[in-house]
Amino acid sequence: MTVRLILLRHGESTANADGLFTGVLDVDLTDLGRAQSVLAGRLIREAGLDVSSVVCSPLSRARQTAAIVMSMLEGPADLVVDWRLLERSYGALTGLSKHAVLEMFGRNRFVDWRRSVDHAPPPLGPDLLRSLRSQASLVGLPPDAEAVTECLQDVITRVRPTIRDTIVPRLHSGQTVLVVGHGNSLRALVAALDDLDDEQLRRLNVPSGQPLMYRVRSDGTPIAGSGEYLDAMSAQAATVLLEAQGGT
Repeated sequence: MTVRLILLRHGESTANADGLFTGVLDVDLTDLGRAQSVLAGRLIREAGLDVSSVVCSPLSRARQTAAIVMSMLEGPADLVVDWRLLERSYGALTGLSKHAVLEMFGRNRFVDWRRSVDHAPPPLGPDLLRSLRSQASLVGLPPDAEAVTECLQDVITRVRPTIRDTIVPRLHSGQTVLVVGHGNSLRALVAALDDLDDEQLRRLNVPSGQPLMYRVRSDGTPIAGSGEYLDAMSAQAATVLLEAQGGT
């Protein structure tokens, strides 16, 4: 039996379409996002990948994507919701227009907050933090899930245990695993899997709805550098468009 790890960024969300810093703001998929999820499910099914376990962020856009993909799989799959796959906390930028933030703070700070590994935005204020924590998708999660702000390195530190505790044991037991997350939680996963340096990570983008497949060793560890998109041409086109918009 062939075991694979598949990473999938959720389809376009309403906040993506509006050009917002979304972070842990809980929003739904757009019609395009649902169509992207259907296409992802079709690609996985047509590749003959027998997914038996889906590991998913608790946010609605990821869970909706996972549900659509799971409905298209050949056989049943277990769903595991792991809070460590949450999108990065954008702190006080959460819910703000990217264009407005660029105008207010200038290009250098904007790029550092959005693309650097170690620059975190200003922290959430108490009112916004309280509002975000009251979202149904975040209620009951541990305190560590409620970061007031995060740089990308914080997200890498957060997702590493998911690889060790949740993903690798399932791969080792012979399951093909699909991970459904967000632009930055998946950038963090790729950074951990491929041991990327800061410059490689700065350049890395993960397009929505494009399944990225890793080969797996017999001990369940994904093979570094083996990631390949199931539809390489479409993924490349989506990545070019994403880069033109400023990246993940």
